[in-house]
Amino acid sequence: MWMLRWLFLGSAAILAIASATAQTYDPSYPVCLQRWEWGGSTYFECAYTSWDQCRATTIGLAAMCVENPYWQRPQPRRSAGRLRSSAPY
Repeated sequence: MWMLRWLFLGSAAILAIASATAQTYDPSYPVCLQRWEWGGSTYFECAYTSWDQCRATTIGLAAMCVENPYWQRPQPRRSAGRLRSSAPY
């Protein structure tokens, strides 16, 4: 009887383990689409250059647009060792 319990417990543990997938964020794009799928899983698709482009894709989907945490913003150019300021003095 105890063997049957261990067999049942082991089978349940194996079935409960979900396969892990690596999540990738493309640092080339500033906006990602977070999409929910049946069963509660989510994934991110970072392939959008603007919020409007991402929002147009979310129409009719269980999804939302988020900022890509790995996108590197363009750095201001340096000129002769000083940062240029667009504000008047």
